[in-house]
Amino acid sequence: MTAQGSDGAVDFAYLEDFAAGDRQVVREVLTLFRQQAQLWAGSLDAADPGWRDVAHTIKGAARGVGAVALGDACARAEAEGEGALGEVRGALDAAVAEIGGYLARAG
Repeated sequence: MTAQGSDGAVDFAYLEDFAAGDRQVVREVLTLFRQQAQLWAGSLDAADPGWRDVAHTIKGAARGVGAVALGDACARAEAEGEGALGEVRGALDAAVAEIGGYLARAG
């Protein structure tokens, strides 16, 4: 399978290279990311006192899978405050959607 470049929400080539081309590892990592994203999404609300910790967690996980824009959005939210949470939610949704497409193509 040919990976999408870094022009999308997720740079799958980065993750594939990091995993030394082991598609099983890539699938497992992306599946786990999607599962965690469901949990994270509920905490990306200014009313949740732990939102900043969740944004920090997402930042690391996003950068680990090649979702650079999501990682950057999380960094901005950590620095700028709750007003940037909408950007984080949008970037998380975009990354999860692309990961879903990738996993569907990967079989």
